[in-house]
Amino acid sequence: MKVEPKSEQELFQRAMEVAGISFKELAQEAKLTVPPNLKKDKGWVGQLIEWHLGAPAGSKAEQDFKHLGIELKTIPISYTGKPLETTFVCVAPLMGIQGLTWETSHVCNKLSRVLWVPVEGEREIPLADRRVGTPLMWTPSEEENAQLKADWEELMEMIVLGHVEKITAHHGQILQLRPKAAHSRVLTEAYGVSGKPIMTLPRGFYLRTQFTSSILEKHFF
Repeated sequence: MKVEPKSEQELFQRAMEVAGISFKELAQEAKLTVPPNLKKDKGWVGQLIEWHLGAPAGSKAEQDFKHLGIELKTIPISYTGKPLETTFVCVAPLMGIQGLTWETSHVCNKLSRVLWVPVEGEREIPLADRRVGTPLMWTPSEEENAQLKADWEELMEMIVLGHVEKITAHHGQILQLRPKAAHSRVLTEAYGVSGKPIMTLPRGFYLRTQFTSSILEKHFF
């Protein structure tokens, strides 16, 4: 594990240094084994990049580089540079959320400053041969922040009113709420319509691919 970077410039420089390098080479340096695929190792790529950038392991409720106020997000992209999947932001709180505001939310904190690290994600490229792309440092614009806030408030209002089970992937323009559990036996408490707790699947906040695609396009094309 590399030591934590002391500044945003140092962190970005490290991200630039791994650009163009294959997962196989990066894994060898980190003494990690490349899995045959990501079916059982969904977080492997992120862990590999974290090791090289010096991200401290710890609670994911806070930013990856808390001392710098920066979140790290790896993003698998296609041959044309388009994101191949939605981006997980954080687990959604389903209880004890009265008084929570956008400004004090985990989503707002996580997305206030993001180091995006694109990685090759096409299935036919063997995992070991996939390479890391050029990184970019991002802060939401006023317009992006306003839209994120509006989506978050819409989704949180539905949770508070006991409508968590009515939320679908169609809710939210750029931020969506989806089940986040390894399997359907994992349940957590949430508000029911009557105000009494019900058991439901944990939920997570995700950024739609159209939104992450627009971030990459603004910076790279």
